[in-house]
Amino acid sequence: MKKTLLATALLTSMTLPAMVNAADYVIDSKGKHASVNFKVSHLGYSFIQGRFNNFEGQFSYDPDNIEASKVMVSVDTTSLDSNHAERDKHIKSSDFINAGKYSTATFNSTKVTKKAQGGLTIEGDLMLHGKTQAITIDANIVGEGDDPWGNYRAGFEGTTRLQLADFGIQVVGASSYVDMQLHVEGIRQ
Repeated sequence: MKKTLLATALLTSMTLPAMVNAADYVIDSKGKHASVNFKVSHLGYSFIQGRFNNFEGQFSYDPDNIEASKVMVSVDTTSLDSNHAERDKHIKSSDFINAGKYSTATFNSTKVTKKAQGGLTIEGDLMLHGKTQAITIDANIVGEGDDPWGNYRAGFEGTTRLQLADFGIQVVGASSYVDMQLHVEGIRQ
């Protein structure tokens, strides 16, 4: 019995530091220190750029244990903004993302790995337009540290390409994909 208790205590003391080191962050979307941006081809002649103004999320991050990191984000698709009201109305319509029916897109990471060059690969499930697909985000840490208001922050940038047909979104001309550019700054909780 004593050996079992000793083994349990030893195992707990060895695993506890790994769990304690991971820090939880809330994405600072309210302070506008984060953005979810998109770029899509317009008929193969130029590009339309825009963003989603309303989103929220959180992540766990430990630079010494990247594999324990997690990311969860929820995006209000009705907040799509390409700086042109009529175009936004069309993109949000049932012709494309159908924001009236699918007003939320979510991303939940399933695996985070460190790349040889120091970047990160974030794999996860994106639910968009009523369909869930596995995607990969190429990310880099921008920096981390204390802010002037007594908080600790960590910031990342990432990119991914979404194939519109994978989510059942109509493809028009050369617009078969959308490139996403993500800027995430989180406040440690």
